[in-house]
Amino acid sequence: MAMRWSRLLFMHWPVSVDQLRPHLPPMLEIDTFDGSAWIAIVPFTMSGVRARFTPALPGIGAFHELNVRTYVTHDGKPGVWFFSLDAADRVAVKAARLTFHLAYFNARMSLSERDGIIQYESTRTDRRANAAALRCSYRPTGAFVEAARGSLEAFLTNRYRLFASDLPPHEPRRLWVGEIDHDPWMLAPSACEVEHNTMCDGLSIPTPVHGAHLMMAQTLDVRAWWPKRIV
Repeated sequence: MAMRWSRLLFMHWPVSVDQLRPHLPPMLEIDTFDGSAWIAIVPFTMSGVRARFTPALPGIGAFHELNVRTYVTHDGKPGVWFFSLDAADRVAVKAARLTFHLAYFNARMSLSERDGIIQYESTRTDRRANAAALRCSYRPTGAFVEAARGSLEAFLTNRYRLFASDLPPHEPRRLWVGEIDHDPWMLAPSACEVEHNTMCDGLSIPTPVHGAHLMMAQTLDVRAWWPKRIV
C-alpha cells in the first residue's frame, strides 16, 4: 500500500509502565526512554491511499485521522501499538478493521488552515467505543529537521512497524505485525492550544496540554505492507 500523511502533530506525554500495562496484549513489552513509557495523540490528514503503482482506491480520498498510540517491542523489535484510530471515512474504517485488525472508529472531523495555524476538530460517532473528542489548533515554532540519532524525538517517531491484535470483545490471543517504510521524519517544535481533549479518558491517563512534548512533521509519503500473523 501507499499513502501520504500531512498536517501531522505529535502530542506526547511520559507515563509509567504500570499505567499502560493493563491496556496492552500480554505478548507485547512496553518500550521506554530514560525509564518512561510514552502515550501520544496524533492528528493528521491521510490522502492517496492505494495499492502501490495504482490509482487511489475508489471511495477513499483524502480524510482526516486521529490516533492514540504508545510504543512497544516484540522479540526485541520496536513498533507502535494503537489504542484507537478515529477516521472521517466509513469505507476506510471498515477496511482497516478487517484488513489490519486495528481499532478504527468512525468520527466527524474538520480541519482548516489559516496563516500557518491548523484548526483541528474530531468527535467520535462510533458506538463501538467510548465517546472521545479533540478540538485544538497547532503550528510549528521552529525549523523542520531530522531527529538526532539516540534522541527522544527519534525514539518517538522512528518506528517502522505496527502491532495489532484481536479487537474487543475478543481476548488478545493473536498478534499481527505490519511493516512500513518512508523517508526520515522532518520534525519541528510546535505550539498547540487545546480547547477540548477526551481522547485518553477511556484509559484513565491524564494528557494536560502544558505537559505535552509537541512536534509537527512535514508531509511524508509512506509505503505499507499487508500485516502478517506472528503469534
